[in-house]
Amino acid sequence: MRVAIIAANGGMFDAYKVFNIATAAAATDAEVGIFFTFEGLNLIHKEGHKNLSMPAGAEHFQEGFKKANVPPVEELVAMATEMGVKMIACQMTMDVMSLEKEHFVEGIDVGGAVTFLSFAKDADVTLTF
Repeated sequence: MRVAIIAANGGMFDAYKVFNIATAAAATDAEVGIFFTFEGLNLIHKEGHKNLSMPAGAEHFQEGFKKANVPPVEELVAMATEMGVKMIACQMTMDVMSLEKEHFVEGIDVGGAVTFLSFAKDADVTLTF
């Protein structure tokens, strides 16, 4: 199975959606690729993914994550990397935001929409968050 995910939003809930699906799919031996664009780049930014925003009034979820033993986002990013999830940072967005590959976690690729489309064209599942 091949799973293609577009991560275009960069909040805490977005991170959990993206990395929960990605790591679950990878655990079933699926080939997984995530294209990070615009605010989604926060999810793989070295500092950004450590300080993701939570919607106002949703602070109680932090305690719920801890009680349910849900790994922090930083750990989910590392798990995805270890599991072979292909992570592609959008070159155009990086150019617009003056970001370099060094600003992001180890193990990512940089590419444009065509790079992701080449991966996604044969996907069995395609998701956008």
